[in-house]
Amino acid sequence: MLQTPADTPTSRISGRPTPPTWLVVAAACAGQFLVVLDVSVVNVALPSMRTDLGLSATGLQWVVNAYSIAFAGFMLLGGRAGDLFGRKRMFLVGLGLFTLASLAGGLAQEGWQLLLARAVQGLGAAVLAPSTLTILTSAVPEGPARVRAIATWSAVGAGGGAAGGLVGGVLTDGLSWRWTLLVNVPVGVLVLAAAVRWISESRASGARRLDLPGAVLVTGGIATLAYGIVQTEVEGWTAAATLVPLAVGLALIGAFLAVEARAKAPLMPLGLFRVRSVSAANATMFVCGMGMFGMWFFMTLYAQNVLGYTPLEAGLALIPSSVSVVVGSKVAPRLMRVMGARSVTVIGVLVAAVGFLWQWRALDADGAYVTSIMLPGILMMLGAGLAGTPLASLATSGADLGDAGLVAGLINTSRTMGGSLGLAVLSTIAASRTGDRSGTHALAEGYAQAFLWGAVILTAAVVLVLVWMPKPQKTQPGEISSPSGD
Repeated sequence: MLQTPADTPTSRISGRPTPPTWLVVAAACAGQFLVVLDVSVVNVALPSMRTDLGLSATGLQWVVNAYSIAFAGFMLLGGRAGDLFGRKRMFLVGLGLFTLASLAGGLAQEGWQLLLARAVQGLGAAVLAPSTLTILTSAVPEGPARVRAIATWSAVGAGGGAAGGLVGGVLTDGLSWRWTLLVNVPVGVLVLAAAVRWISESRASGARRLDLPGAVLVTGGIATLAYGIVQTEVEGWTAAATLVPLAVGLALIGAFLAVEARAKAPLMPLGLFRVRSVSAANATMFVCGMGMFGMWFFMTLYAQNVLGYTPLEAGLALIPSSVSVVVGSKVAPRLMRVMGARSVTVIGVLVAAVGFLWQWRALDADGAYVTSIMLPGILMMLGAGLAGTPLASLATSGADLGDAGLVAGLINTSRTMGGSLGLAVLSTIAASRTGDRSGTHALAEGYAQAFLWGAVILTAAVVLVLVWMPKPQKTQPGEISSPSGD
């Protein structure tokens, strides 16, 4: 356990009456919904963006990666800033920046303008997202009630990612791809108003120091690694244009770890990873992100580029998957009471892996909707929902209140960082399988190969949980088992 009587320096600094807990949870979940929605809402709009702005195939991938890499790279900084300067304040700052960047992206006239706006969106999301979980965990005491609140947060987040396809399809077909970004503006303003009224300010006491060198190093390392992996599509794995950025990216991440080991106020205190539940949950979330993140990307491209669906039809096709991920997130706490978080995580990842294998076998140029999209999609996302809630609970349970934002940022970083690198790897695998061939059969083969490797990655995640995650302690009837943390 991370918490001790001497290191719980959180203090409420708002003089207003505490609002009902459900309002605080609703405001926090609304912020989480927005930032996760924007990971996937652009997927069905990618072909339209390419036509309108003249983006290359690699450029399309960076419409997704510019957001997710900035999101992952600065989330630890955003979490620590919330602890030190106020969770509500950082929630408002992040949401304001996210909303303004959405406006800029929706008005972009050149490809580089869109990519820059997406990166700034990711920065805003990185400041906002850790505060959503921290505000929630600060408002709800640890125990079954907090697990239910985290399940709601996980379900809303998963629903945001899942709903992205439908929302993007409706907006792209009915209005324009630009509205996949512009829609955030009125919604962001409403959430800002709700947060100002309902969320109380809180922060950790102590010196206010931020580890900016650490944030720059980790973000640069992730971005450079992703760029190197993307380069393999056109240069191959042995070319200098690939090897140099890969080496630089690894060096930057190594420098980040060295800085963190010596910093007085590190962005990521390495001592956190001595708690097995924290380290194992984050490692598992990273690997699961690598395998699962590309699902929406490849499914929407398959539906439009291979099966000829319109953006709206592609979004509608993913509704069952969207529902199943929410169902999985809400069912998980009930299973956790009976089986424990560790076992539910394993079951969830295995269910997702089976769905990925099904998708690999069923995905072809003449695929039928029910067997090539709907049923495997339901399994993939049901598993994702089942695994997400116990992993978030394991990663945050027992954390010192003064480090709550950091721990929340860490689990989000692990998921998004893994997803960014996983998308780059799986896109390279798909492109390598397609090669120089054209036509729907070649594209289908490439997408199918990505799902096969997604299943392999998820199988590795199961092994990781079984080997590393501590077994649960015995609990009293009605309690939710938790890892020993030894």
